[in-house]
Amino acid sequence: MPDKPNPAQAARERESQRIGGEVVRLLDNLLQRATDARASDLHIEPKEHMIRVRFRVDGVMVEQRPLPTSYAAPLLSRIKVVAQMDIAEKRIPQDGTFTFTTKDQEHIAVRASTFPSVHGEKAVLRLMHGGQVMSLTELGVATDQELALRRMAWRPGGLVVVTGPTGSGKTSTLYALLEEVDAVRRNVVTLEDPIEVPLPNITQGQINPKAGFTWARGLRAVLRQDPDVILVGEMRDTETAQTAVQASLTGHLVLSTIHTNSSVETMIRLIDMGMEPYIVSNALIGVVAQRLVRTLCPFCAVPGPPYEEDLEDLGFDIGELSGSKRAVGCPECMGTGFLGRTGIFDVVPVDDDLRTVLKRSGQVREIKMVLKEKGLPTLRRAGVDLVAAGTTTLGEVIRVT
Repeated sequence: MPDKPNPAQAARERESQRIGGEVVRLLDNLLQRATDARASDLHIEPKEHMIRVRFRVDGVMVEQRPLPTSYAAPLLSRIKVVAQMDIAEKRIPQDGTFTFTTKDQEHIAVRASTFPSVHGEKAVLRLMHGGQVMSLTELGVATDQELALRRMAWRPGGLVVVTGPTGSGKTSTLYALLEEVDAVRRNVVTLEDPIEVPLPNITQGQINPKAGFTWARGLRAVLRQDPDVILVGEMRDTETAQTAVQASLTGHLVLSTIHTNSSVETMIRLIDMGMEPYIVSNALIGVVAQRLVRTLCPFCAVPGPPYEEDLEDLGFDIGELSGSKRAVGCPECMGTGFLGRTGIFDVVPVDDDLRTVLKRSGQVREIKMVLKEKGLPTLRRAGVDLVAAGTTTLGEVIRVT
């Protein structure tokens, strides 16, 4: 005779099935809410007495309603299943990808990352919102900066470097520069990780380190593809940077990014990566430093001067900021007072004066003196102009610069 079913075991299986069904709906609900909130990332972090849930919206973390700890293990297991991770492995970090379909039938690529922590595995889900490529005007650059960037994109050769922290919109700027390139008459090839937006008339390559397709190896391969214009998503190592510089000196327009705090530091960093100053000075045609600031919510912002402590931090005169507004908070902006983001830019065309300083292994102070003489606006100056226009707040400018 077959064994009689164990009532306790049967009850556990029913409960497991119930929770499993709830977890599927829970993950879909979290992703939908994150999408509706325009979040770039969804954080799921187990704590001792609850699961902390946060969205990153417009670059800032926003707390959500916590979840019971009973959902921690099944929720992480569900994420691992859809992202094709090893469901049994909890000791080491894992990465994976999957596609989420919204209620409006929009397909969003999601990059999942797990990380073992004291109270269990934390998961961060990055929502790769597919979007349209913005023009230089739409990025928010000033008129004179826009003209300078166009002239860089029209050059037959040279190196343009965009710098800024992660999530500051560097890829958007690179794509906007590519929009200025005639991709029909010129052969344009990109190396990206990941490819964020498919671009017409352009050959886009996806870096795959696990398969040996690294930045350095990819760039060497691109140079055998008869390119006119090369976009390198990031100059992450010395070999990639040196190859990019050499390519820019041999008749290729090279667009890339690097992680520094300012345009001045970018010039010095390239020299510090082992390249001769005269080579860097001949290769560089432009450097762009940028940040993203949150824009005030148009539904609730009110006219008002900046807070005194912010004025003291930046040292600007209150008279320059007569059009400033203050954040309030309403349902439209989830109580934050901000809705959306825009860029602030420090655009530096590299001319003969700068090249002379760079060839002498010029230090930061020397380069800053040359830029000051030329009257080029700094990141903070660009930010203050947006404050005066009522677009953002002085506190935001201080936060990102």
